[in-house]
Amino acid sequence: MVVAAFVVVAVGSATGMISALDDRKGTDEAGPPEATRSPRLEYLPPAPSASPSVTKSASPTSASPTPKPKASPKPSPPRTERKQQPAVVSPRLYRHPDSQVLEWVRDNPADPRHTLIESRIAAQPAAVWFADFTPDTITARVRAVTSGGSALGRVPVVVPYAIPDRDCGGYSEGGAPSLDAYDAWIDRFAAGLGSGDVIVVLEPDSVAQSECLSARARADRFASLARAGRVLKAANPKARVYYDAGHSGWNTPAKQAAWLRQAGAATTASSDGVFSNVSNFHTTPDEIAYDRRVLDALGGPASLGAVIDTSRNGAGAPADGEWCDPSGRKLGRAPTLATGEARIDAYLWVKLPGESDGCKGSPGTFTASYAYELAR
Repeated sequence: MVVAAFVVVAVGSATGMISALDDRKGTDEAGPPEATRSPRLEYLPPAPSASPSVTKSASPTSASPTPKPKASPKPSPPRTERKQQPAVVSPRLYRHPDSQVLEWVRDNPADPRHTLIESRIAAQPAAVWFADFTPDTITARVRAVTSGGSALGRVPVVVPYAIPDRDCGGYSEGGAPSLDAYDAWIDRFAAGLGSGDVIVVLEPDSVAQSECLSARARADRFASLARAGRVLKAANPKARVYYDAGHSGWNTPAKQAAWLRQAGAATTASSDGVFSNVSNFHTTPDEIAYDRRVLDALGGPASLGAVIDTSRNGAGAPADGEWCDPSGRKLGRAPTLATGEARIDAYLWVKLPGESDGCKGSPGTFTASYAYELAR
């Protein structure tokens, strides 16, 4: 059974994902921030010595709350990534200064897990989520992230996550009340993109998990997504917009490509390609092969590429298909815009490692014990 990419709770803006939770803080759980950051390729270095522990994930304060990954319909067998390489933080990807993991690092300098979490997670750029439906403030919150990236000459990664009925399983509450309201929200989101480079991961789960909708409702959603891509690219011609391809353990490339075509992903007027593995665990080689098959089936210009969420896929997907904070997972390749792979534009940390899916911590909250487990 398939579950949505994340569970979104409330409003916020920070470097990690955004979720609306309470503002309780502790050594293991940090309160929600506002937006999330972007990451990159390559393996992280061997874990330094640090004390063990596991934490819960929260979401950013200015952007929106963190969501939670959903179970894969057809989980792929676990595969461990090979060839560990030293972590190299991209000089081009932006690390937003307001995130739950950075908040935890600041508040817990004496925690034995501090060094490991700071060096292997907090130091990496990650995506900033905007998961709450707040039309009056969305432009300013997006602008705060994009202008911060532009000021440093770096590329922010932003995630609009407010499509109506975004979670067939009911795990991620929220979203716009209607597609008309969503269209208006996207207009305001686009107004905050500025004029610099920015990557937009448009609505995780919105295409791959649309089977629960009626044919009419699905067509309406895809029309709204196609419009969203056009609006985002018209507002900022430098914006790179990627559409939801699910992941390699979900729909077949042909089925996913057919839906993506209807959602506008095959035309450069609204799309730069697809994204996969958001909040999931499938290995990078599996995702590369899958994304290329999706792009081939999608058609469209050769310029279309793919970005892959590598934040938690270092050990592959669990054999039992567990999606909620499964044990035994590891950080994947560090975020980068230089993958060295044809048609693979970037490896990103879309899901901030340590932000819980709802099992090892409250949904969307940063859980130190979980972060430490992934990092070590």
